[in-house]
Amino acid sequence: MARLLILYASREGQTARIVERMADIARGRGHAVEIVRCRRFSVPPSPDPFAGVLVGGSIHLGRHERSLERFVAAHHDVLERLPAGFFSVSLSAASPRAEVRAAAQGYVDDFLQETGWHPRVTASFAGALAYTRYGPLKRWFMRRVVARHSDDTDTRRDYEYTDWEAVGCFAAAFLDRLERWPE
Repeated sequence: MARLLILYASREGQTARIVERMADIARGRGHAVEIVRCRRFSVPPSPDPFAGVLVGGSIHLGRHERSLERFVAAHHDVLERLPAGFFSVSLSAASPRAEVRAAAQGYVDDFLQETGWHPRVTASFAGALAYTRYGPLKRWFMRRVVARHSDDTDTRRDYEYTDWEAVGCFAAAFLDRLERWPE
């Protein structure tokens, strides 16, 4: 049994749901999991006492939360040493258009390039349109953006695009590496 840290940043909650699914999978394999939400002014724990670390966050206005960047910068050496993974959550990953899905992977690539981090596993997951949790301005803006590519514009409901099987496969791939560590 290993002790695992899952650190994430989320605004509307879909990333938190993804993290919970990953944690359930890890616990099902006998691991202890600590989930920490990374916020602007919070000080997350050091990853040093953990056997492995997953870091993930949602995309807003084309980038990940700066709190994730600061965490990776502050703990870069430990993250490079441990089994670690990174995942990104965005609406772009749900697009039927290949070039838009490629942009979602670009967010992952950009984050890793900017931080200089080399996690062993990475993924890009589709998120959700959480119209019912948005304020009026964001709801209006998101509806306009979505209307260009989709019919999912009824702002009285939410739309979930997350591929839960892909989330499970990512978690399993990470745990397989963790359980074989050191390779």
